[in-house]
Amino acid sequence: MSITPTRKSPTSKSGLRVGLISETGRFPATPYGVVATGNGLRRMPATVAAHEQAAASLQADVARRLTLASRKEVVVFIHGYSASFHDAALTTGEICRSLQNQFVCIVLTWPAGGSGGMFFGYNIDRESSEFAVADLKKAIRIIAESQGVERLHLLAHSRGTDVLASVAQQLAIEAYVSRSSLWRRYKIANAVFFAPDIDLDVAASKMFAWVSDPDLVFGSKSRSSAFPPQGPMHLTVYSSREDKALMASTLLFGSALRLGQLTVGKLRERSQAASQWEGSHMGGLVDFIEFSGSGGFIGHRYFLSNPAVKADLVALIRDRVKAGDPRRQLVEIKRPFWRISDVQQASR
Repeated sequence: MSITPTRKSPTSKSGLRVGLISETGRFPATPYGVVATGNGLRRMPATVAAHEQAAASLQADVARRLTLASRKEVVVFIHGYSASFHDAALTTGEICRSLQNQFVCIVLTWPAGGSGGMFFGYNIDRESSEFAVADLKKAIRIIAESQGVERLHLLAHSRGTDVLASVAQQLAIEAYVSRSSLWRRYKIANAVFFAPDIDLDVAASKMFAWVSDPDLVFGSKSRSSAFPPQGPMHLTVYSSREDKALMASTLLFGSALRLGQLTVGKLRERSQAASQWEGSHMGGLVDFIEFSGSGGFIGHRYFLSNPAVKADLVALIRDRVKAGDPRRQLVEIKRPFWRISDVQQASR
């Protein structure tokens, strides 16, 4: 879609607003239609044509915007529970402005905002997010293959992190079976989880499914102990023990621990999870950043409201600074665990 600002648009606290929205393309409804032939099932030609037309339109728009951007990189944001299209667009705008508008920024929305109160509304959104995985996977693949894209950064908040974890799982398997990687095939340099509303063990299972299946076909080989080069691909997880929204989610699902509440102390209480996540650091693939400052009334949107977290994101995405570099203003707990706080930001 194309968005043009207007004076009557809803505005964010930072003064951004969503304007007129015009549709530039539409993919067929999921699942795509098929027809029976003498040689078995085939995708309907009209459906394939509509898909290809929508994909070409999206890629043309991304390519056009890349020619105007100072950085030939794309930032994609996936929102969380109970967020409207306007909320998601405004959040993406704030992230893009923090990055000094150097990147092409895209919001991928899914039908959140289910009514029925916290319990029923959350469960409606949960199923909506699961339904959206297939479409978001196609969109990210198409964006990555657009002309001119040099790097792709995938950001998600809250319930959107579960969507991104599922998308990353499927794309990683696609890349692995073609003897490639998320970086080499899709140019994915960063996946960033803000306040992830996903069970710790579920997240580990999804993100490292391709690592944990030695029987997965690797090109022409049925087994392989080696992985293709991962390049700069990196996962960064921001968590807060004061996140009240995740406290409620933990009670709602009976989860032992949501990833967005993860701390070193809590991880060590669970030896199996500790081995999964600490083992991932062996390849330098993951950093966990604990936030201990203020994060609003329920402490769930600190990635937007807190200057320290925003500054760290800018250093990660825009400046390509790794954890441990003094420019990140992080205190090492025990790698891959770090801490960031309001105090550090105030002293900068």
